[in-house]
Amino acid sequence: MSIYLKLIWAYLKIGLFGFGGGYAMLSLIQSEVVNNGWLSRQMFTDIVAISQMTPGPIGINSATYIGYVATGSVWGSLVVTLTVVLPPFMLTLWASHFISRHQQSAIIKGAFMGLRPVVVGLIASAALLLMNRENFGYATDEQIISIVICVTSFVAVYFAKLHPIIVIVAAGVAGFLIY
Repeated sequence: MSIYLKLIWAYLKIGLFGFGGGYAMLSLIQSEVVNNGWLSRQMFTDIVAISQMTPGPIGINSATYIGYVATGSVWGSLVVTLTVVLPPFMLTLWASHFISRHQQSAIIKGAFMGLRPVVVGLIASAALLLMNRENFGYATDEQIISIVICVTSFVAVYFAKLHPIIVIVAAGVAGFLIY
């Protein structure tokens, strides 16, 4: 089977079952691309970092980059990006029509009550997935510095209410100066 067909199949699954947005589908993306040997764990971690800093949804940004890396061509980027976008687009069109007609239904309300905690769980899973050696270093000193940067960033955004862009720039400067 050609690499394009394998990528289409993988990203059809990601597009159809990647509920909760890009962060929630990171574990599914990693499972597909690392287990198929298209990327190493280190490359996947780097792609996640790049995808977070570039404009646009992380799932689409990572798909574009992974398509390019796996095939070595812009066509691979285009095919994978369209494959990951089309299923949710079609599902959203159908669901918005269906939900608008049945929004007062107890079944619809109950389904959403069940989906909300799942999305939170998937995002928490993505956070734990990213807590690996590739992100936190191999040596003890690197791990301690990475944990300090991580905790400081969390506190700065969550408690001090600093804008995430300021925190990203500050962490990049800190990383440049420290490493």
